[in-house]
Amino acid sequence: MSVVSAPRLPPATPLTWVTWREALTVVTYPRHLKKTVLIALFVGTVLFCINQLDVVLRGDATTTVWVKAAVTYLVPFCVSNAGVLVASRRTPAAGEAPP
Repeated sequence: MSVVSAPRLPPATPLTWVTWREALTVVTYPRHLKKTVLIALFVGTVLFCINQLDVVLRGDATTTVWVKAAVTYLVPFCVSNAGVLVASRRTPAAGEAPP
């Protein structure tokens, strides 16, 4: 009995960027966006629990607390996107305009 394996697909060309317009394409790429959102939800929730959960559970949450809670999720989202951008930046080719 022989086992037939699926044909190997060539690796997908990784997204890279030089200009800020290309960088926006990289961070909004669905695969990257899914990962950065999951990171933001996980890390943001941990930070929210550490920093604001007691205030919310006590019933003392003000508008300021809720704004701080939103920023708590925004920070890891921005940091994870910065990591994607650092990892995917390419050096401009000859004749290609730098950002």
